[in-house]
Amino acid sequence: MRDMQHEVVILGGGLAGLCLALQLRGEFPDMDIMVLERKPHPVTASAHKVGESTVEIGAHYFGHTLGLRGHLESAHIRKFGFRFFFCDGREDLAAVTELGVRKVLPTPSYQIDRGIFENFLGEEARRRGIVFRDSVRVTKFTLGSQGNLHRVHFSVADGSEHVLDARWLLDASGRAGLIRRKLELTRDNGHHANAVWFRLDDRISIDGWCDDAEWQGRCTPAERWRSTNHLCGPGYWTWLIPLASGAHSVGIVADAAMHTLESMNTFERAQTWLTQHQPALAREVAQRQDKLLDFAFFRDYSYSCSRMFSADRWALTGEAGAFLDPFYSPGSDFIAISNTYITELIRHDRAGKPLAPYVRLYERLFFSFYESTLALYRNQYPLLGNAEVLPIKVIWDYTYYWGVLCQLVFQQRLTDAALFAELGAELDGARLLNERMQAFFGRWHACSAGSNPRAMLDQGDLPWFAAMNATLHDSLDDAGVRTRLRENVALLQGLAATIVERAAADGNDSLRDEMNDLSHAQQRPVLFEAA
Repeated sequence: MRDMQHEVVILGGGLAGLCLALQLRGEFPDMDIMVLERKPHPVTASAHKVGESTVEIGAHYFGHTLGLRGHLESAHIRKFGFRFFFCDGREDLAAVTELGVRKVLPTPSYQIDRGIFENFLGEEARRRGIVFRDSVRVTKFTLGSQGNLHRVHFSVADGSEHVLDARWLLDASGRAGLIRRKLELTRDNGHHANAVWFRLDDRISIDGWCDDAEWQGRCTPAERWRSTNHLCGPGYWTWLIPLASGAHSVGIVADAAMHTLESMNTFERAQTWLTQHQPALAREVAQRQDKLLDFAFFRDYSYSCSRMFSADRWALTGEAGAFLDPFYSPGSDFIAISNTYITELIRHDRAGKPLAPYVRLYERLFFSFYESTLALYRNQYPLLGNAEVLPIKVIWDYTYYWGVLCQLVFQQRLTDAALFAELGAELDGARLLNERMQAFFGRWHACSAGSNPRAMLDQGDLPWFAAMNATLHDSLDDAGVRTRLRENVALLQGLAATIVERAAADGNDSLRDEMNDLSHAQQRPVLFEAA
């Protein structure tokens, strides 16, 4: 059967594809959009997909750009930030270092039940006049070139075959990566780690793991369970993420060279592994093993891609393109970034402008953000269990994220060519400084004693850090954006100097010597007191 020609066809109706369809509908109300999704809808709540934790850019994209704030607040869980415990092989969480906040910071983020959210997105897409076809299998597609249309062949549940033509073909097919695999665009990014996860149909309340009164009273409200809780050790971390359905998501993410996937790639093996490395969590899981909803794993989950956008009017978004690492939950952030670039490319196409210059610019910017963020993870897993180094690295990583990338997104400057031309050297200097600092953290870890005292490191106690979060939603004019970015680059330089002095104070003078060019920095943001 021959279907009509469509301006946009999106391959994949998951998080990336449905959000892209809604963003396009919001920008171009007259656009003819079709979304083809393999899975039948509605999908299962709780045990649908991972990627349940959002951070500031993703939450801003869902809530503000797509206008879904009401749904997020009513159907999902307001996140109590990231929280880290350094408890490898230990059950006494009250006796180890905890990094997090006592009170929720102002800029919201959410724990999202992907099943509930994607069902809502599918319904919302149909309400807004988007053609959303589920239970569809794409059997073949041909990419057009030199102005020709793309052609897609697909079958539906009743077995009938269909063909359609599209001006724009947008791949949001997840790890299936239909265009990426067809064109052999996948690239090794040098970050090799594995992940296993499962969902339990019960709430795991970490707040009840200790009866220590001081520990119990640290947070207001006493709801650590709303955090993305990271239980950290050398070469790995485990996640605890609550879902609005009442279930809890549990995952183990590990450096492939330090913890083999084969030691945890079944529920029974994962439970044995947890008994050794995270016994308190293992106990909680054992009590609920009759409530197991699913179990899955990814081997070598991180990858890059040589192309994201094309002047021949195809593009990739979400995991159909590239994937980083779940440690700081950047997946939704990069969906927001790629979807925004795709939307702008289509805007230029509709205006009759040549696409090639914009494709080159947006792709260069996307990959610069990707590589800068990849540096936070690549070769960093060995230090995840270091309670002296990792808390400082987290502060650095978040200052870089809030100070640069968040500013570009929140101030709607992702496509501002004039801004990147004017501030290019300064932003590139911040990128290089970040790469140097990531290498520095590795060297510090190598000579650190890794002190892990009983302590609460409250990020909210750092006034400058809390202020960065509180001002993310500021409305700035052109001059204000430039001033903010320059101030944040200077802040990063000062923070780098403070961190180097902190590391050297432990008797590691060679660390100071390696970074002595930072000594000129005038700003010196305060950090947590050393143990």
